[in-house]
Amino acid sequence: MEHILITGGAGFIGRSVAQELLRRGNEVRVLDALIEQVHGATDGSRMLDPQAELIRGDIRNKDVVRKALQGVDVVIHLAAEVGVGQSMYEVERYTSTNDVGTAVLFEALIDNPVRRVVTASSMSIYGEGLYRDAEGELVQDAERHGLKDGQANWEPLDDLGRPLTPVPTPEWKRPNLASIYALNKYVQERTTHIMSTPYGIEGVCLRLFNVYGPGQALSNPYTGVLAIFASRLLNGQQPLIFEDGEQRRDFVHVSDVARAFADALELPQAAGGTFNIGSGKDRSVTEVATELARAMGKNQIQPEIVGKARIGDIRHCFCDTNLAADRLGFRARQDFQQGLAELAEWVAQQTAHDRVEQMRAELEARGLVA
Repeated sequence: MEHILITGGAGFIGRSVAQELLRRGNEVRVLDALIEQVHGATDGSRMLDPQAELIRGDIRNKDVVRKALQGVDVVIHLAAEVGVGQSMYEVERYTSTNDVGTAVLFEALIDNPVRRVVTASSMSIYGEGLYRDAEGELVQDAERHGLKDGQANWEPLDDLGRPLTPVPTPEWKRPNLASIYALNKYVQERTTHIMSTPYGIEGVCLRLFNVYGPGQALSNPYTGVLAIFASRLLNGQQPLIFEDGEQRRDFVHVSDVARAFADALELPQAAGGTFNIGSGKDRSVTEVATELARAMGKNQIQPEIVGKARIGDIRHCFCDTNLAADRLGFRARQDFQQGLAELAEWVAQQTAHDRVEQMRAELEARGLVA
């Protein structure tokens, strides 16, 4: 049994991680600021397992972080502002919470060292995923150009104007940081690895792909795409899909992610590593919106294809799971259709404030929609 601190542990992923760690017989302490955008106007901690100790506080507050670390054996670092689009205009807020908050945590760990820190990173650091060109060569730095000029073809092309073929993205692909959020997550990764070794701490980073499941923040228009779609459908509105809806992503259930964090804390071979955590299966955004509508009994509501791109968005990125399978023994277990049915059942019992149009207006007002 270990005493574990989860920063940001009252959030969607953190609550599932806490449950998994408690199930394995650990003691769990949660540090969370309980911000309204994520948790709503109420307490927000009501869904946290009552066996977990909760400290309400900001990850940037040195005194609060030192208090939270007392008697702790290991740390899971989830505390972060999350949202690619919002990060492009609330730059100070994102950078302060994500970068400075991580710095405060590791500075506090100098005097309160722990055995291991597992930090949540993101697939967003890849930018575009890995591609293959017409000659069969791998392309790590695919880019899309001219989105603001009304580009009709959303796909990345090679230098000769030929389409590239997306393939699963492995951990060795070079980062291509296309948003402030992506930059923040990469800083959190590098801070974890740079600060761990000199102070005798084992650092691990998990690059999460699109996490979904019951408990998502349905009223936060900058959260996971399935939660945003579910909120729209619950309110009788069309899911809003940018570009043409053929973007491909990897969706992994929160229960699988929780298991990955728990294993990453325990397994000796995880130390020092950075691992993709996804399902290993890719789906188009339109396919996912349609399947969720079916699961929620809203088949009559078709998604709205916007035909415009958000600056900072990427076209295709899905998960190469080989390293996590080899080193962590991790393979996603949750069937996607069953996961959607579980999500739909939970959503049916919720109230969601649909703020997607507000989000769209904020992005367009700042020129962040092409």
